[in-house]
Amino acid sequence: MVALTLPDGSVRTYDKPVTAAEVAADIGPGLAKAALAARVDGELRDLSRVIEGDAPIAIVTAKDGDGLEILRHDAAHVMAEAVKELFPETQVTIGPIIENGFYYDFARPTPFTPEDLETIEARMAEIVARDETIGREVWDRARAIEFFKGLGEDYKTQIIDELPEGEDITVYRQGDFVDLCRGPHLPSTGKLGKAFKLMKLAGAYWRGDSRNEMLQRIYGTAWATEKDLKAHLHMLEEAERRDHRRLGREMDLFHLQDAAPGAVFWHPKGWTLYRAVREYMRGRLRDAGYDEVNTPQLVDRGLWEDSGHWEKFREHMFVAEVDEKSGAGEYEAGEDGPETQKRMLALKPMNCPCHVQIYKQGTKSYRDLPLRLAEFGSCHRYEPSGALHGLMRVRAFVQDDAHIFCTEEQITSESQAFCDLLLSIYKDFGFEDVIVKFADRPNVRAGSDDTWDRAEAALQEATNATGLETELNPGDGAFYGPKLDFVLRDAIGRDGQSGALQVDFVLPERLDAVYVGVDGHKHRPVMLHRAILGSCERFLGILIENHAGRLPLWLSPTQVVVATITNDADDYARRVHGAVAAAGLRGVLDLRNEKINFKVREHSAAKVPALLVVGAREAADGSVAVRRLGGKAQEVLALEEAVARLKEESADPLTRRRQDM
Repeated sequence: MVALTLPDGSVRTYDKPVTAAEVAADIGPGLAKAALAARVDGELRDLSRVIEGDAPIAIVTAKDGDGLEILRHDAAHVMAEAVKELFPETQVTIGPIIENGFYYDFARPTPFTPEDLETIEARMAEIVARDETIGREVWDRARAIEFFKGLGEDYKTQIIDELPEGEDITVYRQGDFVDLCRGPHLPSTGKLGKAFKLMKLAGAYWRGDSRNEMLQRIYGTAWATEKDLKAHLHMLEEAERRDHRRLGREMDLFHLQDAAPGAVFWHPKGWTLYRAVREYMRGRLRDAGYDEVNTPQLVDRGLWEDSGHWEKFREHMFVAEVDEKSGAGEYEAGEDGPETQKRMLALKPMNCPCHVQIYKQGTKSYRDLPLRLAEFGSCHRYEPSGALHGLMRVRAFVQDDAHIFCTEEQITSESQAFCDLLLSIYKDFGFEDVIVKFADRPNVRAGSDDTWDRAEAALQEATNATGLETELNPGDGAFYGPKLDFVLRDAIGRDGQSGALQVDFVLPERLDAVYVGVDGHKHRPVMLHRAILGSCERFLGILIENHAGRLPLWLSPTQVVVATITNDADDYARRVHGAVAAAGLRGVLDLRNEKINFKVREHSAAKVPALLVVGAREAADGSVAVRRLGGKAQEVLALEEAVARLKEESADPLTRRRQDM
């Protein structure tokens, strides 16, 4: 007798071992048709696997996350089968799923071409139409090695050699194609459907090691329905249109080059945007009771060792070794000069140990707490060259970092105030969909379990007080303490990590930070590490993409362009430009001898929000024709009214907030 418990708690019994496919059919023909796999006693299995004992069971369909992953896994196998049929000399290596899709790495002397992808995709559709049964087989090691050696599949043989002794060797057969895989898989290739597409080619080293052979990687995407595939492809098109690297070029904001890998060359317009964001943030921090500080970029190795960063982050730190001369004064000829010794300095990857040094200057009392120290700190981290990505992943960046030194009793109130500030700032920048993740202790961490228990309990209490809903992100806490991660969801539904709040009992202990309590004795402060923008560079990348370059007026590097229709209006255009500048607007004067439609197109491509067009008629009656970015109509206004409107619209949210108080 086999008793299987369904997700709704009901139990189905069978008088002999049964397959998940039979269970699905027993429940109903609709489920049997939709079934892709099953989760039996927590383990994903093929529908054809026999269940021999009592267990909980859930039938997996394409609507489930597990089902979508299996579809993508099978798409990789179907692609490998197509490649082997079309290009028999090719060796298949590994083909895992990734976010939104899959890839497979192939060893082949002749490079694939974009045209080959079309051919492979067409063959994949044929394999799906064949509806080949996919079957699982368990082989002993010797048979598996002999089989794949016989096919000339050296990479598969190497994978088998590296598997632990005694581990089952499972292969899956679909038609004439046999692949090494743990599974599970669909019951047949027909279940894959038509919602897949091959996307691009790339190079990849075997096992990710540059010392190994270079392979050819084919990326693809697969979805449960063709509607989902179409939506994903549309999102990719929209993401390409919004790509901050492309917009950075079109808007003349910044560039990156090999002369300084992972560092940004900000152009005048880009730096104007950067400063607008920073000055707004400075105002919000001042109003929230923060004191701004600045700390050195090069710091002695000893401080990083004391803080624990040297051990954990050394591989990501840029270091400089210098010859330090000891002693001072003048020396006569023949006398020994000062001794020289090596000194190791590191560019700071974060600001926290330096802020503790400021805190430690002078005696602190409980009356001084909370003490909020903020810094737009220039940091450097060594990121692998392959991981660098525009503004999103750099080596040189600025953090809008701050540390709140407080008592344990102040954690909740300070955390609540921070969360309110953060959400208000995000809203001002156009982000209202914010996901909050609670990250608890990582495997590698500083501090005792008791300390972490206290820190996690304190952060959980503070989070409850804010009323924020959180998702658990297990094991992703910071080195010193648990944290909240704030993830921004942009206009097309993509998530981007930005702010964070961390409760830290450890670093004040390691760096000997104290305050004098009400009882006259010394106590350790709690250190709240917090950032709102996070990396300013990354945030600006997210901001540009969220707005597709069409930044609100207060952030636009160029807020207004004054453009002439004919040169007869040049003198009046200069007057208009002077009025724009006098109002504090960032304006540009365009007197070029070009047609007005050309000027409009060019400034629209540069995402200038407002264009004031003037010709002989406007000069005669003291007006301007106002054109808005994205609009086809224009509005003719008196010069003074047009400038007054734009000035009011250009006020940043901080100014508006202060005016409303």
